[in-house]
Amino acid sequence: MEKFLAIDAGGTSTRAVVVDASGTCLGYGRSGVGNPISSGIEAALASLEDAATQAVEASRKGAVSLSGAAVAMAGASVQIHGHLFHERFITLGLDGNTVIESDLLAGYYSGTFHTNGYALMAGTGAVGARIKDGALDAVSDGAGWLLGDDGSGFWLGREVVHAAVAALDGRGAPTALTALLLDSLDIAWDPKNRIDGRVAAQQALMKAAYALRPVELSRFAPLAFAPAADAVAQDILARAAGHLARTLAAVADPGVQGPLVFGGSVLTKGGAVGAAVLDAVSGAFGAGGGPAQAVLVEDGMVGAAVMALRAAGITVDAAVHERITGTLSTLR
Repeated sequence: MEKFLAIDAGGTSTRAVVVDASGTCLGYGRSGVGNPISSGIEAALASLEDAATQAVEASRKGAVSLSGAAVAMAGASVQIHGHLFHERFITLGLDGNTVIESDLLAGYYSGTFHTNGYALMAGTGAVGARIKDGALDAVSDGAGWLLGDDGSGFWLGREVVHAAVAALDGRGAPTALTALLLDSLDIAWDPKNRIDGRVAAQQALMKAAYALRPVELSRFAPLAFAPAADAVAQDILARAAGHLARTLAAVADPGVQGPLVFGGSVLTKGGAVGAAVLDAVSGAFGAGGGPAQAVLVEDGMVGAAVMALRAAGITVDAAVHERITGTLSTLR
């Protein structure tokens, strides 16, 4: 039976799987950052090759021949030369072609086999998409920390820091986020300790925040979910849900009906933000309303396997999708 290599190359880690034509996953590998935009092409290539080698070795029962490969990655819309990846995979037994796909599409197909539907991903960044006839039909946001990613992990982290800084000098309401944030940075907090009229803890917080790359503010996003009774934190989460709802509503089309897939920790951890998004967007899908619930996905690995099979002309139905999902879970 033909075998295929599928790779989900992310901004944090890279995952690879060898899958046969029936949807059975045979070997799995994991490596470092695989986004060529953020980490550079050579580092990304090294991560992809490492993860792919692990997957091939784990699947090996004699010689392995791969009929094709699919790589899902952020920034796939940028002109990335597939031959750079293809050359690395030939030594692993690749006989067929290598296709480069969007990680957004991989995220969608990780939750469903249907070729029409919607995806909303909110991890470090945030992006929404309408999928029609198996391809991206419309995309909203995903514009990066400077120009967009509203409601994302970056956005949440920035709002947490903003709220704490404002609370320390009286511009903002007192919030439990202040102590949580200062503790996470090992900054002592004494309101009587001031430097040139400014609370010393605020000065130290500002210094620490500006020492980070802007996108690294996403590390503070989990703090927004911690104080359940804190009005400031709840307001941040409510505004995040509003932003994400607008991102999804921007791609909603009453003429395209299908499942909704949620990915990224902002939407999948706890469920409060995701539920608020669903409530807010129901009217955007026309008189019939939008999907009553969303399918939650961990990453784009299942979807990358789906796209590897689809690229080879193999139909992925409910049974094949379920087989990919089930056999992959036993390998992770």
